[in-house]
Amino acid sequence: TEKVCHLSLCPLGTAAAPEQELLCIFGTGDLGRSLGQRLLQTGYRVVYGSRRPHSCGPLPERAQVMSHAAAAQSANLVFICIHRENYDFLETLAPELKGKVLVDVSNNVEKNLYPEANAEYLQRLIPGAHVVKAFNTLSAWALQNGPSDANRQVYLCGNNAEAKQAVSVVATKLGFTVLDRGSVSAAKELEDFPLQLFPEWRLPLRLAVGLTAFFFFYLLIRDIISVYIKEKKDISFRIMVSLANKVFPIVSLIMLSLCYLPGVIAAFLQLYRGTKYKRFPDWLDRWMLCRKQLGLLALGFAFLHVLYTLIIPIRYYVRFRLSAITVSEVRDSLTAGESLCLMQ
Repeated sequence: TEKVCHLSLCPLGTAAAPEQELLCIFGTGDLGRSLGQRLLQTGYRVVYGSRRPHSCGPLPERAQVMSHAAAAQSANLVFICIHRENYDFLETLAPELKGKVLVDVSNNVEKNLYPEANAEYLQRLIPGAHVVKAFNTLSAWALQNGPSDANRQVYLCGNNAEAKQAVSVVATKLGFTVLDRGSVSAAKELEDFPLQLFPEWRLPLRLAVGLTAFFFFYLLIRDIISVYIKEKKDISFRIMVSLANKVFPIVSLIMLSLCYLPGVIAAFLQLYRGTKYKRFPDWLDRWMLCRKQLGLLALGFAFLHVLYTLIIPIRYYVRFRLSAITVSEVRDSLTAGESLCLMQ
């Protein structure tokens, strides 16, 4: 007897695809639109909650728009892309938002504007929801154009581990690296991050300014003031170019050494301890974190050194040309004077 196997063949395109997850966004401003665009490009379905669903402005294609209550009921994860002063209406949606994951992406215009963080205030307004602070350190441009080296990280914090995991999955699919900062009590620190002006550049810039000032005044005293006192020669015209060009390579080499030195110290420290899993001291850890900025500043000073080195011959050439023109004019004047004397 022969056994016949019946196979039901069907085209690959007709296979049932898994339904895409639906995410909700409250807020139709620049950040809300950019976030929705990125979510749609990643494969999510997006629904916007708005007070005016029929006149809320241009939104990404394929995105739905509903009232806040209807949008909140349709999704389990809701991005709150509105300002804190507009949070009050959310209290009326507490039944619809109960058990939902609320991602607070808001920031303040200045530090210590409120006694508590926006995420903590949101959690107090809607105690039945799981509030997660995330995405507040990203700009609308970064969300719209995708992550780059400068804004690859997404910080988050919250009290519910499952809620944080759900937000982490979304951030990872968008191409970001997630850093968990603990409970929602850390939200105030995260909200202060965007208000800091280049925090990782502060120490390198202070070092660069300090070294530049020190060597500039040292060379000024040694090469300009000392020569004037001893030899009565005024060479102050060298301050802006020649003297500055001596400072740039010195500072560049010192900054470059400061860039590589912490790695050497860390290696010796690990060999001394016999393990690489113990935490470095705070001063060394901070030093290690700003190595890229130190290297970039060293490169910048080296570029200035090259630029000034090219300027010096040009300056000498201009001085030579001016002297030649002056001598030529004086010679012509003397020749003309002699000719007049002979004619008389």
